[in-house]
Amino acid sequence: MNAPLSLHAARRPAGGAYEAVARTSNEVAGRLAQRLAQETQGEVLFSAADRGRYATDASIYQVMPTGVFVPASHEDVAAALDICRELKVPIVPRGAGTSQCGQTVGAGLVIDHAKHMRRVLAVDAEARVAEVESGIVLDHLNLALKQHGLWFPVDVSTSAQATLGGMAGNNSCGSRSIAYGNMVHNVLGAQAWTSDGALHRFTRLEDCEGRAREIGLQVRELAATLAPEIDRRWPKVLRRVGGYNLDIFRNQNPLAYTGDGSVNLAHLLVGSEGTLALTRSLTLRLSELPRAKVLGVVNFPTFYKAMDSAQHIVKLGGDGTLTAVELVDRTMIELSLRNPAFAPVIRSAVIGQPDAVLLVEFSGPDKPSLVRKLDELVELMGDLGLPGSVVRMEDDAPQKSLWEVRKAGLNIMMSLRGDGKPVSFIEDCAVPLEHLAEYTDGLTQVFRKHGTRGTWYAHASVGTLHVRPILDMRTDGAAKMRAIAEEASALVRKYKGAYSGEHGDGLCRGEWISWQFGPRIGEAFGEIKKLFDPIGLLSPGRMVDPPRMDDTRLMRFPPSYRVIPLKPALDWSAWDVQNDPATERTTRPGTGGDPALGYAKAVEMCNNNGHCRKFDAGTMCPSYRVTRDERHLTRGRANTLRLALSGQLGPEGLVGPEVQEALDLCVSCKGCKRDCPTGVDMARMKVEFLHHYKKKHGHTLRDKLVARLPDYARRASAVAGLLNLRNRSPLLAKLGEKMLGLSARRSLPRWQRRHFFNDAPRTATRDEVLAAARPVVLFVDTFNGFFESANARAALKVLQAANYTVHVAAKLKDDGRHLCCGRTFLASGMVDEARAKAAELVASLAPFAEKGIAIVGLEPSCLFTLRDEMLAMGLGDAARKIADQALLFEEFLAREAKAGSLDGLKARLRPLAQRVLLHGHCHQKAFAAVSPVIDVLKLIPGVEPALIESSCCGMAGSFGYEARHYELSMQMAELSLLPAVREAPDAIVVADGTSCRHQIHDGAQREAVHAAVLLAAQL
Repeated sequence: MNAPLSLHAARRPAGGAYEAVARTSNEVAGRLAQRLAQETQGEVLFSAADRGRYATDASIYQVMPTGVFVPASHEDVAAALDICRELKVPIVPRGAGTSQCGQTVGAGLVIDHAKHMRRVLAVDAEARVAEVESGIVLDHLNLALKQHGLWFPVDVSTSAQATLGGMAGNNSCGSRSIAYGNMVHNVLGAQAWTSDGALHRFTRLEDCEGRAREIGLQVRELAATLAPEIDRRWPKVLRRVGGYNLDIFRNQNPLAYTGDGSVNLAHLLVGSEGTLALTRSLTLRLSELPRAKVLGVVNFPTFYKAMDSAQHIVKLGGDGTLTAVELVDRTMIELSLRNPAFAPVIRSAVIGQPDAVLLVEFSGPDKPSLVRKLDELVELMGDLGLPGSVVRMEDDAPQKSLWEVRKAGLNIMMSLRGDGKPVSFIEDCAVPLEHLAEYTDGLTQVFRKHGTRGTWYAHASVGTLHVRPILDMRTDGAAKMRAIAEEASALVRKYKGAYSGEHGDGLCRGEWISWQFGPRIGEAFGEIKKLFDPIGLLSPGRMVDPPRMDDTRLMRFPPSYRVIPLKPALDWSAWDVQNDPATERTTRPGTGGDPALGYAKAVEMCNNNGHCRKFDAGTMCPSYRVTRDERHLTRGRANTLRLALSGQLGPEGLVGPEVQEALDLCVSCKGCKRDCPTGVDMARMKVEFLHHYKKKHGHTLRDKLVARLPDYARRASAVAGLLNLRNRSPLLAKLGEKMLGLSARRSLPRWQRRHFFNDAPRTATRDEVLAAARPVVLFVDTFNGFFESANARAALKVLQAANYTVHVAAKLKDDGRHLCCGRTFLASGMVDEARAKAAELVASLAPFAEKGIAIVGLEPSCLFTLRDEMLAMGLGDAARKIADQALLFEEFLAREAKAGSLDGLKARLRPLAQRVLLHGHCHQKAFAAVSPVIDVLKLIPGVEPALIESSCCGMAGSFGYEARHYELSMQMAELSLLPAVREAPDAIVVADGTSCRHQIHDGAQREAVHAAVLLAAQL
């Protein structure tokens, strides 16, 4: 139903919008789509897949919207508001869609502000004030402020994706609220539309005009009438974000809302979750960036002791230097240790096997004074009976790494496999610090009573506990959720806390607002809603008249949820498990009852946390970084697969066009395998999808040409001169584009008549390497064997110079072909053919792996196939042993250097004065194999390689060669890689990936080299 895919808007042509939407939805939806398409410049998204991708956020809920609108300007937002008012279609505003409680889902028009409404409108550095649009991401704002020595200090864990509009809607708090307060303490003003279409400026009450002032005076009168109720019922804790901020007229917060005691009407909008107005812009109070930070990681033998100690630790902040006290519990520690990106960081922070740790941060003008605060922390812990419990982190780098793990905490919790998942619904209860230990102990007893346990982490400095009991929402989870919530609320009341302490109300806590504040204040909230939105257009059913939290009709996995049976081509049984909520133990692989034999459960691991929306260091998600389109996001793709596998996109399921459209721009970079906190591996999921899709729809000639390259490479090399004419003939290039879809603007790899496989130096036989004292097996892939033989020869030269006995891997029986990992077949979904190739490889390499001999590869995508996809092909224990011995060329050398085995090689390497730039292949990043390249290049005297902070180069195998992907490929390269190369015209550029080198050649007219070539040149 969507318009043809482009790099920009997937915008439906106005002419056919009504018919297309009305036919599959209803008349109102059709009229809405038509008018939006005619009267705005935004993206109008009404297909089942588009709506399904916006039907969920990071909560347990799923509500299908009428449609989705992505405005291109403020005028578009105003026009959409007018159209919706006329058609009586509710509006649900959305930022990053990372809400924990269902705030950004609803049966209306979802307006996505994050794609285009993301500018910094003004910065007054002297006054420390900024004005921003609602869709700007916190990290992006802070990056722009850094040059002024300023930041916006509401430091939420989702800072890489959370938008300021969403943060204001939730009254977000962040890890450092003990020092800086909540969102409401840092918002100075707002421009916003009310549902009648009028744009208002909300600021200090005395400065407001017109209807905004009238509303403010009426709410002030309401607050005065309810003064005794406010004094009696309002939680007296910093972290209270439930309901509307009626207490701005009678402050109940430990921290004043304004510096001079005045009333700011913008604070009524903060925490209102889109129910009162649509935000155009926010005026923010900024803070000075801390010049120095230190971190003390306190290890505790029991969870109770950690909670009890928090009240004592916060007293160290009397001088204003204490900025955070954050809890990480045993479950999060153990799950983090399973994640390759997080494990080394956690190991550096724990002593033994603690039941919990507290991250205690001090910030100030200089490091020496803060180091003394760490001394005080160490002394305090000794006084509390825990000497030797503090890991001191005084340097910035380890602190930053540990905070990144802490920020991923909520999502790490969701990496638990099986249908039982930590569920967010009571996670934000805030209690006074002196009751923290008793409250957590009482809640633990509640969990035990209901046959489960909680996963905890907390803002211990302010008594806010992120606790998620493990529940199976497909079976009895909703009923248990209700029972636990009722008992937890009694504990909150007992300890005079707040039921909603950070993540807002939404669908899961909205019904508890009246419980918290009582019927009179609850009625007052209804009156406030009517003052702003008398027609109930904005996010109805939130804050006022909310649904029951356990209404299964609103959930992502309702009782009617069913997976379409599927026989997968790859082995997904590791995900097909169940878990015990009380012990977190999982059953053996293949016992989870998944009709898709684990594929569906792997897809469902995505909890919509939005970590894939980040733009900082890391790989994922390369195509999204260019398009900023939800369907090209790892989350969007996972949602599309889930919808398809459960029949929500129609009977075609996995082989329908919606899935193909969503996965088309996935470049299989493997970034999500490493960066996604819940371990969603979209590259492997795409292989599975392609297997089924291509079986139904057939392979194109281009598919076959690329996939079968290893089969015909030897014959093709014999006519290398003829095939290479294509790069010199524009006519042949255009003909190739027309017939095969390979871009005429892209050069193709040059064939070599004399290549490594027909002109290789002599190497050791199988028997010789098996008997050698320093053996190594060199696996030469198709690309380095036939197109860039110099790389293979260079690697061989270096290994032999290091005094290794080298055997080049070959088939057990010579049939004139080389060994192949099957990578090209997998890229086209030809899993059976790839399995056959991998089986040959296993048969050849098994004897070496059995003896612990390293199997060294040059091309990252090929070598890591041995460590990844080959293990999912049913090739037995031999494949696992090969994976354990498979190393990239640099990984092997770095390991050997560390063991002191490369002294002879190092002595032979000549110095190099030239600057060296390094671009890491996506798979090297995904498998933490970039650092070894740096270490090995440093073996060359004088070399200090500079790593280019880049995502995917944009080539991704055959992706960048395809005409329909060429523009996107180049845009991906231009994000960071090609500019970095151009800025260093005299540097040597090192890139191990064949496709990476090709992209650098085409895009920057520079010749990048494999690390092996650089090493060999210095011998």
